Amino acid sequence: MKNALSNRPALGKPKSYRQLERIIKGFANHRRLEILNLLQAQPELSVEEIAERLSIGYVNASDHIRKLAIAGLVLKRSDGTSVRHALTTRATTILVFCKRLE
Repeated sequence: MKNALSNRPALGKPKSYRQLERIIKGFANHRRLEILNLLQAQPELSVEEIAERLSIGYVNASDHIRKLAIAGLVLKRSDGTSVRHALTTRATTILVFCKRLE
């Protein structure tokens, strides 16, 4: 007799696995988790402000933010000559999940 659970995919269609992988890779780095926590406490920061507050280089901060945006975890908003960053709902949910793991 087959186990009914073995016939059902846990995450749906195979495409969902790729989407989930992109999201997980987006926050699977200690610096990116720091950036997410920072943006939760202080939304609407620029790359310069994020780099300064975390004591990391501008290029490093920019690269991490780019990866977070690709994963759908950070929104970008133009503000004159700078770009402001804020968390998506997905990022907020992930931070809640991470806090439960602590």
